[in-house]
Amino acid sequence: EEKSLKPQGSSEPAARAGWNSKIEYFLAQVGFSVGLGNVWRFPYLCHQNGGGAFLLLYVLLLLVLGIPLFFLELAAGQAIRQGSIGVWKYISPKLAGIGYSSCVVCFFVALYYNVILAWSLFYLGNSFQYPLPWEQCPKQGNITGVCTDMKECERSSPTSYFWFRKALDTTDSIDEVGSFNTNMICCLLAAWTIVCLGMFKGIKSSVKVMYFSSIFPYVVLICFLVRGFMLEGAMDGIIYMFYPKLEIWADLQVWLQAATQVFFALGLGFGSIIAYSSYNPKNNNCHRDAFTVSFINFLTSVLASLVVFAVLGFHAKVKVDACIASNLKQLSERYQHGFIDQTQMPTFNSSDSSPVAAEVYSSWFKEYGSKVSANLTDCDLEKEMQKGVKGTGLAFIAFTEAMSRLPGSPFWSALFFLMLLNLGLSTMFGTMEGILAPLTDRFKTLAKNKTKLTIFSCIIGFVIGLLFTQRCGNYFVTMFDDYSATLPLIIVVVFECFSVSWLYGADRFLDDIEVMLGWRPPIIYKYLWKYICLLAMVGLLAVTTIRTFIKRPTYTAWNQETASNSDLPYPDWALAVLALLILFAMMPVPVGLIHSFLQDRKKPSRDTEAGQYSIVNTDETPMTELDFRNGVATSMS
Repeated sequence: EEKSLKPQGSSEPAARAGWNSKIEYFLAQVGFSVGLGNVWRFPYLCHQNGGGAFLLLYVLLLLVLGIPLFFLELAAGQAIRQGSIGVWKYISPKLAGIGYSSCVVCFFVALYYNVILAWSLFYLGNSFQYPLPWEQCPKQGNITGVCTDMKECERSSPTSYFWFRKALDTTDSIDEVGSFNTNMICCLLAAWTIVCLGMFKGIKSSVKVMYFSSIFPYVVLICFLVRGFMLEGAMDGIIYMFYPKLEIWADLQVWLQAATQVFFALGLGFGSIIAYSSYNPKNNNCHRDAFTVSFINFLTSVLASLVVFAVLGFHAKVKVDACIASNLKQLSERYQHGFIDQTQMPTFNSSDSSPVAAEVYSSWFKEYGSKVSANLTDCDLEKEMQKGVKGTGLAFIAFTEAMSRLPGSPFWSALFFLMLLNLGLSTMFGTMEGILAPLTDRFKTLAKNKTKLTIFSCIIGFVIGLLFTQRCGNYFVTMFDDYSATLPLIIVVVFECFSVSWLYGADRFLDDIEVMLGWRPPIIYKYLWKYICLLAMVGLLAVTTIRTFIKRPTYTAWNQETASNSDLPYPDWALAVLALLILFAMMPVPVGLIHSFLQDRKKPSRDTEAGQYSIVNTDETPMTELDFRNGVATSMS
């Protein structure tokens, strides 16, 4: 028999949809939590912050912070069977604003995340030609534009040129707003259409797409892994990435980055985890789910890191070999003209066409490089590996360039961008569910018109998303990615943790879980929720806030003249937009609190929520209305 904890009243539609099978639910949760960040953020963080040592730190923080908070959201959704608005309103009416904040953040993320899908679609469309359009610079021509383009391409690389000039046609700074990129508008429309069609019938239709979009990326990653290991230089890349530097454990910065990554990788605070678990049967073992989904997510990140660094290792090796060959050619020419002394020449055969080992060249360069009067470089493998290994730079420049060197490059390219599209799509479904589920649970009118609401949300998303299809649009994507979600989400999770462990009571919450699962989770969760998770999240919040205000935020801009990236400070108007985004996302929490206090003053405190909920199965359930009102509402009023 189903033991019900659900509030029955105006806020829940009569019949709630459910998953057809556990597999469907798993695909949805894994699909949502495994996203683009696993492919382009985790490998970069791992490699920047001590390789293997970072992995150990990540697992530690996953166990102490990630899984307990993930479990908390899963259990709350499953117990109360509502979206984020309903769940937090039920646990503490004073903090009903948390759910609305989650919805706003989901909306911000959906806006820019779909632009990244549009970029992936553009590249996917361009992958079906040979040679790939980003393999070479534009051909020589008399037209002025072509001439400028050629210079830009020669100074950078064909892939950088294609990304900044052909795909984005980017401006030199965020200030140059106005002109739109037609290609991107079409791709963004296509991306929103795909999302809309997938979400059309709620979880029933999105899960059908997820059978493909959640599984396909794993097939691609494994294909890339096998192909990557066969490449020369792949092992250098992997050793370089996983080599443990234990001294990083003493660096606070690394702890912060690991904690933030755990937090975002699992998708905490979005409300999507709550929405998905609210469709579960009451007795579903959400404790086991929390561990399974978290570790699948972690292993995906490691798999993606192996792939990325195997391919980047090969790419760096090709670049270093070319660099050494060019330097040796220059060296032998200068030697023949008598500019260089015999004693300074390398002992290995510099005129031989076979590639010289990087270590041999490097040791010669350290000894004689500065003495030789030639413009030589050290051709460092490590420096080569560090170029563009983060975010869009990894996916659309470094990885794309590496793939263009593989035999059958159009096939690998199409596979890679199709994988990015699917990774992003399953995360988009979760993000949209984090907006739609809470709203339809809260408002009866919307529940009756869920399909119309879905289509309307997608249209609004597309119209506002046009902001990102301007020529300076990728700078806005960076701004939204760096700032619109970070602070608000951490605040949401701090309040979630506080309301469950202190206002509602960690013991009572564990009692409710015991009623649901038939067994009581370990007592350690009480202390993790009440102290460790809460303090860690407050610490993370404090540091993130201080950082945002102390150091003027910057963004990386592409300069057409020099054909290189440079960091520019955001102009004042952009900082104002940034502040408004953060304020807008956080506003529902204080507004909800004030609204609740005003409601309390109008009515006697005992009847504050009387109309909202009715007692269901009071003999079996500790989370009854009476217990709830006496325990929380009166203590807070």
